[in-house]
Amino acid sequence: MLDTLKSRIFQGKQYIKDIRNASIKEEFRGFPVIKEGECDSSICPTGALKTNPLSIDMGKCTFCGVCERACENIKLSNGFKLSSTDRNKLIITSESDYETYTKSAIEIKESIVKTFGHSLKLRQVSAAGCNGCEMELNACSNVNFDMGRFGIDFVASPRHADGIVITGPLSENMTFALENCYNAVPNPKIVILCGACAISGGIFQNSETLNREFLEKYPVDLYIPGCPVHPLTFINGILSYIH
Repeated sequence: MLDTLKSRIFQGKQYIKDIRNASIKEEFRGFPVIKEGECDSSICPTGALKTNPLSIDMGKCTFCGVCERACENIKLSNGFKLSSTDRNKLIITSESDYETYTKSAIEIKESIVKTFGHSLKLRQVSAAGCNGCEMELNACSNVNFDMGRFGIDFVASPRHADGIVITGPLSENMTFALENCYNAVPNPKIVILCGACAISGGIFQNSETLNREFLEKYPVDLYIPGCPVHPLTFINGILSYIH
């Protein structure tokens, strides 16, 4: 018993105490800071970069940094709170400000907070994902991020879930499984798209093997950009939506 206590004292507290105000390394590529000017949009591998006006669609962006290296008027800051309930708000222009974005990007609904504010169980569906976002979502529950302390957990069965988290570009082969999972979740339920692939198809958006009709049939409640999505981005996005 004494050895256990000594070990506990030696290790200290491993979890991030204040997840909402956590700091992240400067090297992290997050919220785009754009100044008016010219930039060759053809350099972007996913078509996230547009001109007239100059903008970056975080729903398509892989945060590869090509635009930042090629254009002096674009910088990817380390702002990691990227989630939004509105797909259109993921399009960042020179008029976009990180602080303003974090306050307005997520529309808080009283019904959602009342229903899921104290406990949210999610079923994660990898719809042809590369396992990048999937590994980061696994990390959300580790000792460092400890998502479970907020009542947010991933569950093994859609029957036990309040909603689904979709990763991957939604392939034809996953069409039935994805819809079957969605239908198995009891009402009311929420749908969360996690990562560039889920939101827009990412680098696979022009593939003939995709079938994204699911997103036309069912409403999406929350968009969480990234490639892959950082655990802090995911957890803060969920917390802002349900709390």
